[in-house]
Amino acid sequence: MYQYQHGKTGSNRELIRVENLVKYFPVRAGLLQRVVNHVRAVDDVSFTIKEGETLGLVGESGCGKTTVGRTMLRLIEPTSGSIIFDDRDISQLKGREMKDIRREMQIIFQDPYASLDPRMPVGDSVMEGLNIHGIGTPQRRFEIMMEVMKWVGLEEYHARRYPHEFSGGQRQRIGIARALALMPKFVICDEPVSALDVSIQSQILNILKEIQSEFHLTYLFIAHNLSVVEHISDRVAVMYLGKVVEMTTRDELYRNPLHPYTKALMSAIPIPNPHLKRERTILTGDIPSPLNPPNGCRFHTRCPFAMDICSQEEPVFHETKLDHWVACWLTD
Repeated sequence: MYQYQHGKTGSNRELIRVENLVKYFPVRAGLLQRVVNHVRAVDDVSFTIKEGETLGLVGESGCGKTTVGRTMLRLIEPTSGSIIFDDRDISQLKGREMKDIRREMQIIFQDPYASLDPRMPVGDSVMEGLNIHGIGTPQRRFEIMMEVMKWVGLEEYHARRYPHEFSGGQRQRIGIARALALMPKFVICDEPVSALDVSIQSQILNILKEIQSEFHLTYLFIAHNLSVVEHISDRVAVMYLGKVVEMTTRDELYRNPLHPYTKALMSAIPIPNPHLKRERTILTGDIPSPLNPPNGCRFHTRCPFAMDICSQEEPVFHETKLDHWVACWLTD
């Protein structure tokens, strides 16, 4: 039996600590392709994730959620900041050391169609990480592949088929199996259900929760659907234009959101009762460009409660009460 050797779910031990993470993408122009500006995709983001916990990361499209996840895995190199994984700063690791760490940190990609090699049987895709890290004998790698395929609800004969022979939900199961094959401690779920039908979304979410419970995994769950985040997360961080503006436990956030942006997102969640209506907060204007973010609070150009200070000084990300952090002048 393929066994995980991780700590117990609910441990208070920090598995991941992100400190002042920054990722700027250069913008080049002219004949010599000189750098003329930077896209500030992630700008001074900090948070922790405890062992066995799921941190939901939410926000509008383009706010930097996926860039945070990929930078944490060093799929994209950070501009600055620290990524402490299991008491090691992986932002400084290179070569063999980084390769060994990658075995413990995996990602489930958003697009189940583009994330699989169309010319490779799905069984080989699941085994690819095992082959790269040289785990066990070829026979043992084959056995591991078959086992993780069963974990996600696929049959043995599926291993010989190609990606185009599967539905979107089945492809995402294959993506989950590929991430689990290396027995990681930490998995980044990058909007794993956003491309799927609603009925299939619930199946994939239940698989993720069951696997987490059984194998004591730690998740960063990236999404823009707050209903999905409520279902799977223990704590939630809200991002806007490259910055985390609010972070607290799931129950506290949905009961008592403090940041105006969070309140606007919450007001868009549909109520499953045709006789009840939620009071909507409609944000006016477009999201500012990350090439030239506004001064002060980045949300002040769309905030219905903006004050003079909001456009002049950036609010400090502070703890308003136990484990409820927010960056807003209204809470000072």
